[in-house]
Amino acid sequence: MEEVSLGVPRPLLERLPDGDEDAAADMQQAVAGWERRLNRAIEQAEDDREAAGYVLEAIDRFEARFETYDELVPELRAWGQSPIYAIAWRTLYADVISQLYEHEELGEHLDRERNARLVEDGIRLRDL
Repeated sequence: MEEVSLGVPRPLLERLPDGDEDAAADMQQAVAGWERRLNRAIEQAEDDREAAGYVLEAIDRFEARFETYDELVPELRAWGQSPIYAIAWRTLYADVISQLYEHEELGEHLDRERNARLVEDGIRLRDL
């Protein structure tokens, strides 16, 4: 399976408050770290299914973090604080998930692995 390449979308960086290069640098470092770990897992996987499984686990974590930031936005607003950073991180997680599914070879394997997990879970639930 091919390596993945991820990035922080330029429009997202442009929406950050002026003069806050730290947030942009944090996002770029985070995405670079995720890319390294995912590519290392893909390289070390015995087959494409195992690699897709690892990436799917990462996607599940990204989705959970997306939901956390999504829930934080109204809470910050209620406290009179700016939710700009929560919105930016929420958007970043959604975009990274989208980037992973857009990878030609990986996207097919992710769909197949997600479906296989749904079937496995359904079978286990039925056998209880």
